[in-house]
Amino acid sequence: MGSHVSAIPNHQLHPNPPLKTRGDVAYFGTFGYELDPKKLSEHEKEEIKKQISFMKEYRELIQFGTFYRLCSPFHGYDMAWMIVSKDQSAAIVGYYRVLRQINAPYRRLKLSGLNPEFMYSVSSKKDLFYGQELMKVGLIISDSSASENNDGSFEGDYLSRLFILKKVD
Repeated sequence: MGSHVSAIPNHQLHPNPPLKTRGDVAYFGTFGYELDPKKLSEHEKEEIKKQISFMKEYRELIQFGTFYRLCSPFHGYDMAWMIVSKDQSAAIVGYYRVLRQINAPYRRLKLSGLNPEFMYSVSSKKDLFYGQELMKVGLIISDSSASENNDGSFEGDYLSRLFILKKVD
């Protein structure tokens, strides 16, 4: 799947998602840039450096892991997918909220492809979770750790959040 971080506003639909969101989506494909780097602010250049470092760190998992679509954008305001390593010891979950809903209920995202017997740590979460728990009950995605925008606020459209799962020995 091809996916690049494009310039904004996009010439086709004119949305204006943050650079972080565009990068978080692009990781799950070929990951590249289609923009003029001379037009970027220093802050954006630093964000791109972080994105490239993230991609280098997780390239093998992204390239060789098993991809799962968890939630389709065609059935609501959220979409999510994940990649799980072949040995099921690591995963990356991408959660995206296209449009913010007012007074939305708490939501859980049921994951796929994990080993039900493994205990996992999840980035931004204090607790540990069994794979079976994450697949049957799900990961809470509507708490403050899953709703934080790039500027630290908890509002707005085009929110993205990555969860890194690692097996705990």
